[in-house]
Amino acid sequence: MSAPPGEGHGQYPGQPQQFEQTTQDDYAQQDAAAGTAPSKKKKRGYAAQAFEVGSGANAAVGGLTQGGGQQYGFPGSQQTANLYEGFSQPDAQQGVAGQGYQYSLAPNQPQQQAAYVVYQAPDQGYVAPASQPAAQGVTGITQGMGGMQLGAQPQHQYQQPGAVANQQPARVGPLNQLYPTDLMNSPFSVSELDLPPPPISSVTPSPDANCSPRYIRSTLNAVPTTNSLLKKSKLPFALVIQPYGALHDDEDQIPVIQDQIIARCRRCRTYINPFVTFLDHGHRWRCNMCNLSNDVPQAFDWDAAAQQTVDRMQRYELNHSVVEFVAPQEYMVRPPQPLVYLFLFDVSYAAVSNGMLATCARTILDSLSRIPNADRRTRLGFLAVDNSLHYFSIPKDEYENGETNMLVVSDLEEPFLPVPHDLLVSLTESRQSIEKFLQKLPDMFQSNHSNSSCMGSALRAGHKLISALGGKIVVLTSSLPNIGDGKLEMREDKKLLGTSREGSLLQTANSFYKSFAVECSKNQVSIDMFLFSSQYQDVASLSNLPRYTGGQTWFYPGWHASRPEDALKFASEFSDYLSSEIGLEAVLRVRATTGLRMNAFYGNFFNRSSDLCAFPAFPRDQCYVVEVAIDENLNKNFVCMQAAVLHTTCNGERRIRVLTLSLPTTTNLSDIYASADQCAITAYFSHKAVERTLDSGLEAARDALQAKLTELLQTFKKELAGGSMGGGGLQFPANLRGLPVLFLGLIKNVGLRKSTQIPSDIRSAALCLLSTLPVPLLMRYVYPRMYSLHDMPDNAGTPDEETGHIVLPPAINLSSERLVPYGLYLIDDGQTQFIWIGRDAVPQLVADVFGVEDRSQVQVGKGRIPELDNDFNERVRAVIQKSKDHKSLGVGSVTVPHLYIVREDGEPSLKLWAQTLLVEDRADQGSTEIAWSVSAEDIQSGITDGILVLTGPGGTIMTSMVACGYQYNPTSQRKL
Repeated sequence: MSAPPGEGHGQYPGQPQQFEQTTQDDYAQQDAAAGTAPSKKKKRGYAAQAFEVGSGANAAVGGLTQGGGQQYGFPGSQQTANLYEGFSQPDAQQGVAGQGYQYSLAPNQPQQQAAYVVYQAPDQGYVAPASQPAAQGVTGITQGMGGMQLGAQPQHQYQQPGAVANQQPARVGPLNQLYPTDLMNSPFSVSELDLPPPPISSVTPSPDANCSPRYIRSTLNAVPTTNSLLKKSKLPFALVIQPYGALHDDEDQIPVIQDQIIARCRRCRTYINPFVTFLDHGHRWRCNMCNLSNDVPQAFDWDAAAQQTVDRMQRYELNHSVVEFVAPQEYMVRPPQPLVYLFLFDVSYAAVSNGMLATCARTILDSLSRIPNADRRTRLGFLAVDNSLHYFSIPKDEYENGETNMLVVSDLEEPFLPVPHDLLVSLTESRQSIEKFLQKLPDMFQSNHSNSSCMGSALRAGHKLISALGGKIVVLTSSLPNIGDGKLEMREDKKLLGTSREGSLLQTANSFYKSFAVECSKNQVSIDMFLFSSQYQDVASLSNLPRYTGGQTWFYPGWHASRPEDALKFASEFSDYLSSEIGLEAVLRVRATTGLRMNAFYGNFFNRSSDLCAFPAFPRDQCYVVEVAIDENLNKNFVCMQAAVLHTTCNGERRIRVLTLSLPTTTNLSDIYASADQCAITAYFSHKAVERTLDSGLEAARDALQAKLTELLQTFKKELAGGSMGGGGLQFPANLRGLPVLFLGLIKNVGLRKSTQIPSDIRSAALCLLSTLPVPLLMRYVYPRMYSLHDMPDNAGTPDEETGHIVLPPAINLSSERLVPYGLYLIDDGQTQFIWIGRDAVPQLVADVFGVEDRSQVQVGKGRIPELDNDFNERVRAVIQKSKDHKSLGVGSVTVPHLYIVREDGEPSLKLWAQTLLVEDRADQGSTEIAWSVSAEDIQSGITDGILVLTGPGGTIMTSMVACGYQYNPTSQRKL
């Protein structure tokens, strides 16, 4: 297959390269535009105008260390910083460590010192972190870190041709060390969620040989050698796979191997990768999965373009864990399909009156140039839906007087195609006709008063129209399908909300939606849903269509085009959606070392066989979870897992994206806990909770999460926290310190929270997010970020001098204890942003940010921060913009969060909504507690069992301390 224009072979040195390292200033220009120049400093002592220096809830914010806890390990231990030496930190942590009230230094202070003084006073009742046990002191940590050889070149894994490698290499350095911490005495800090997962011991010299956490995260970075050891740990073993790190190739460039020489194992079909070994003078290679010896392809060391031999060790697939192969003819069952979009417009009265139809038509019109069409084969089709089906026959541009004809079909039982041609047209050949049609579309149905929607029948008609080719059906609707196939009824019953029967509202009401979705998947048809209704729309049923076809559900409750914020949000998201470079007719398969088996799969796709996931269209903004089972004892030092996505690009090229991860094995339970990734574990249980909700109801899902946390605390106490390893209080590994709070965030997420006030559509849309969001966005959705703006460091909201990225203030924990009445805060869960204005906010702060004299004049609700000509306003807007920058998190997303402005003394419902994101709070909005508690009656009766309590609005984790193996001392109650 010929390479696309402008692409060389590029898999050997000296030739045009397909792969370039992403530079640090990729987004510097974008960030700089949102920020301000440091020279425009203008200091405001907003906090000092209300209270004295060094007092208040924000005076001491931090986790393991005063600087925000940027490393795992014992509280206050500087030596533990070595643990992550060399690992890049998210630029969310580029802010100056610590917070406080800011004052300029005297003029005679040296220039190199900080531009402000930070006063940190401990919170009332703060208890200093316990000292380190002698066995795990500074000397021990330093020696352990030295043994890891993080700065040294690891041992060479593969041999040069001619060498014989019959043995697996020895492990390089020790595994991660276990650092128990006391959850009671050293509080969790939100900054810990930005730490990379525990590092994996490297076995190859190439820094890119092992898969980055950006693409694959394992819940365990040290694999137990036996299934019994895995069961003993009570931890899950699963992979969280996100094959793409951006919506477009040029934002996430990886090596592309153009010569179509693909070496695969004859038995297990593993692709050759950096962890194989060469035998027989380089003529054969041993598979690192099943140990079979395979012949090296004849052309493997030959550059056909330059007509010369090359050093095979320079090939991308032997040096990079993530590569993409251009597939030869045998990987195609038919010629690569073109990109096809069929738009199904709801044109009922509801869709016309709220402006949805006009906004959709205008957005598509403005985005035609963004739709991928490099091969000039992209096709578009349009179908309008009310109580009938309205087809549009669009002529080619060569017919100067050609007019678009509307053909109406009212037979909903067996919908047919009224004409054989011109219903799916080439974007290139009919561009002008498409533009004219989209301009006229809103006027065609301006006087339509039908309240009916036969969307189910329209879906069948659309499937019939594009099934021969495959492609995307894009549904844009403001109505509940109420006639024809897939007819749905209003079944929302407020009496069921918050009861054991609420789960029935989250299940599909019509089997049509699952069976039809499976039929679409077989014919390479994917469905995306854009739902706009201000009334009940049965998201639970409609979301089955994207769930089984690799699509997504976007929900815009109460949307109306007359609100600029609503119209701009949708237009931006829909335009980015249309521009995304999706994969077509794709399949995903994960292979692993002998003894490991892919046991269960979670995400939006159809499980075609026991190990094959089918995607009619492969999106770039979703992740997938694969549970791994250990069937046989593992006798290797390392195991490997490889994910492969076979797909057709938007440019009509068949490709295979291969991602390879190698993990060390262990026989020690402490290694397993020390290597566990709390964010990947949360992602796994997020998918499990959604599955349990749909199968058994909300209460069962919340109980399962609570039981799992109890089980992990109990197991760690019983197996690892005793003797010289342990200490007092509630012990848990440093790398899992955030797990209780993350589980609490899951239980209190709108998708799972116990409440009588959450409509089932809102809950179902949240469940869709919990089962598709990539890990960085899921962590934000489960545990939102909160930033204190009124006292942020001087460099916050300005570009960093080295990277050009906007600097964010230090994130603070989600507790009302962190809110001071004179403060200004940003709370962001990735889907919605809140600006919180304290009830005692000083007038100068309000004037600088909002341009009004008094906070009562600030317009609350959905809105934006006005653009004012002052430094602080520009910095606040830059922080808001940077907080929603998903690119800096290494993920693709089209979501543009709404911004809501909330006054503490303003609209009560808006205030309560914002407070639900403070997941560490009690239901009564009081202080956060992870505490031991016991009743007076229990003390009098001699029962001394403590209770671990995590409480919040509609959600509580409560577990017995004795059940976890702890002895309760009623005099040692601590607040976290």
